[in-house]
Amino acid sequence: MLSGPNLDQLGVRDPSVYGLTTLDEHVERVRAAAAPLGLSVRHIQSNFEGDLIEAIHDARGRSAAIVINAGALTHTSWALTDALAIFPGVKVEVHLSNPAAREPFRHVSTLAGVVHGTIAGFGGLSYDLALAAVVELLAD
Repeated sequence: MLSGPNLDQLGVRDPSVYGLTTLDEHVERVRAAAAPLGLSVRHIQSNFEGDLIEAIHDARGRSAAIVINAGALTHTSWALTDALAIFPGVKVEVHLSNPAAREPFRHVSTLAGVVHGTIAGFGGLSYDLALAAVVELLAD
């Protein structure tokens, strides 16, 4: 799991949009759901684009999938897009809110063309749905 800028502020950042659940709580819930399936979850959060790119590079050969909530970098980072394009495993983009229902600049995802799919707008359930998608895609 990769989490981009400002996601470390979940729980206090605009709860009407992002809810009251912290990022750590989301990650622990996914870890708990993944464990009985034989999957482990490594999580990296950074407010710096380069850290996320390095994490994607590091995942090659180590991880079967990447679930990424790139935050606002979703709409601006061609460098993240290029890094994800190189990763050979399953890639799922996640958003707690529905970017298409928000400000116009959020309507474009630079990542959409290189991920298997995007799950957005379901709050914390988006992470659970992303795990389910990873499980199904790995089974294929």
